[in-house]
Amino acid sequence: MQNRKLNFTVRKITPLHTGFLNINRYDVEVERHDGGTLTLSREVMERGHAVAVLGYDPSRDEVVLVNEFRPGLLPTEDYPFTENLAAGVIDDGESPIDAAVREMAEETGLELREPTIIHPGAYVSSGGTSERTTIVFGFVDTAAAGGVHGNPNEQEDILTVVLPAQDFIERTRRGDITDMKTVVAGYWLAEYRRSRP
Repeated sequence: MQNRKLNFTVRKITPLHTGFLNINRYDVEVERHDGGTLTLSREVMERGHAVAVLGYDPSRDEVVLVNEFRPGLLPTEDYPFTENLAAGVIDDGESPIDAAVREMAEETGLELREPTIIHPGAYVSSGGTSERTTIVFGFVDTAAAGGVHGNPNEQEDILTVVLPAQDFIERTRRGDITDMKTVVAGYWLAEYRRSRP
C-alpha cells in the first residue's frame, strides 16, 4: 500500500491558556488511513519556533553548553538542572542565524562566529507542541568562557559549561545528555570532527 496524503479539516480552535506558553484546543476532522474520517480534540502548546546553538572551539576542541533549571523535568524523577545547548525563541522578524548569535551572547557571553544552520528545524514533540527548533553551529573562543549569564527580563540564571568535545560526544552516546536538540548536536559533532582535515 502506497502512502498518500490524507485530508484534514480544522473545525474549531479554542484558546485554553495564554502566558509564557499558549495552549489551544484543536477540534479536527482527519481522514483515516483505512478509509472514513475521525474527529479528534487535541491540546497544543504554542510559543513560536526556537533556535539551539552548538558553540565549538576548534583550537581547543571544546564545546560550550549551558546549565539551567528546566521546569519540564519537574513531573519526572530526573534532576531539573541540565546541560544543554544555548537556545531560545526566535523573535518575530528575526532569522535563525541572528537569533543564534543573540542567544549565544545572552546565555554565555560569547561571540558566535561563522554561524551555519546544521538542521533547518525539527519539531520538538509534534504530538503536543507546534515548536520547531533550528540547530545552528558556530565557532567560539572557550578561553573566554565562564560565569553566569542570561536575560534578567526572562528570569534566566544560566551557568556556562565548557566540555572537551569528545566528553560531550561520549555523554551523548551514553544517554547522559537527555535534551533532544543537544543529543542531535552531539551526534552531528561526532561526524563533523571525523570529517575534519
